[in-house]
Amino acid sequence: MTVPEGPGPHRRADEPSVVPVLEVGGSHVTAAAVDLDRARIADGTRRRLPLTPGIGPEDFLATLAEAANGVLAVGALGTRTDGGVRTDGGAYPVRGARPDRGAFPDRGVRADRGAFPVRGARPDRGAYPDRGTHPDQGAYPDRGAHSALGGYPAVGAHAALGTWGIAVPGPFDYARGIARYHGVGKFASLDGLAVGDLLTPRLNPRPARLRFLNDASAFALGARLTAHPGSRRLVAITLGTGVGSAFLDRGTIVEDDPRVPPEGRVDLLTVDGRPLEDTVSTRAMTAQYTDRTGRPVDGLRELTARAAADDATARDIITSALHALGGALAPWLTAFEADTVVFGGSITAAWPLIGPPLTAGLSHHTPSLARLTLSARADGEDQALLGAAAFAARGA
Repeated sequence: MTVPEGPGPHRRADEPSVVPVLEVGGSHVTAAAVDLDRARIADGTRRRLPLTPGIGPEDFLATLAEAANGVLAVGALGTRTDGGVRTDGGAYPVRGARPDRGAFPDRGVRADRGAFPVRGARPDRGAYPDRGTHPDQGAYPDRGAHSALGGYPAVGAHAALGTWGIAVPGPFDYARGIARYHGVGKFASLDGLAVGDLLTPRLNPRPARLRFLNDASAFALGARLTAHPGSRRLVAITLGTGVGSAFLDRGTIVEDDPRVPPEGRVDLLTVDGRPLEDTVSTRAMTAQYTDRTGRPVDGLRELTARAAADDATARDIITSALHALGGALAPWLTAFEADTVVFGGSITAAWPLIGPPLTAGLSHHTPSLARLTLSARADGEDQALLGAAAFAARGA
């Protein structure tokens, strides 16, 4: 069943209320500012730019920076630095900024990009309390800038100087911010790219920290915050180009535990001795359809559309794949004692088609799993953005 969204999460006093985030997908990057108090994307801040699977390192970094800087720019929020709003939604020039994006020296920024001490700030980057900012970067309520975000600090002020949350697909060294796309059929030219180190100086203003997390983990955190706040053990599965997964124990990501697959990755499981994604993935299902019919199919959306239009071959492929996925997931959901499973990704738009065989696969292996709460989220991007923000805020 699908569970309706609940209220926003409770935020600690020392956490930023507005957090800038990036969500990287196989075909796009989305940047936004997330208002954690309201558990929503701040109006007017979402920027989505295309990515191609074969994109090179320089273009990849430039695209991420363009999306991110569009959010940081006051124009993305429709606010001036003094809180004023242009009626046309355009940006007033940032005080102290040159048109070429370099800051004037008298505004506290050196030509070598090193910042002069901000009034009221300690050398360790923590602001003194009498400036209205908590020492560990949480803003006091009475210092919030009234902006298009409804009275919370604007991105480019407190939030931009703190921590970004960045959700990216694996394999990726999340602690060090390094891409590990070797032999996975996507972003091959980015393998070994130090995304964190190379992206940070391209952001204006430069953030103190970038926090990377798996895109499925971000989706899971967002879904728990907005729709399943009472879930004790939640598992998220994303279905698209491949199969992504995340296991949450009371909101904490679990990866190194005998109750979950290695690294918490369902894609490392097998079906009949073969990798799961040889059965359940865009590549596998569309290739099988072409092999059986001789007709090409453009991705899962078209395949599910054909199945919905009574194409028996398409329906059989989807039914078999999702039943197999249910069987592969069942022992791990049982071991983890999951109470909620949330599905996201492009294929969830066809939930009436994929839900029954998936549920049948789960209950065939373990009948008690029929009592699980199953939730399909069509707003996966929003959930991932919210989850990335919550993850970044907790580590700010």
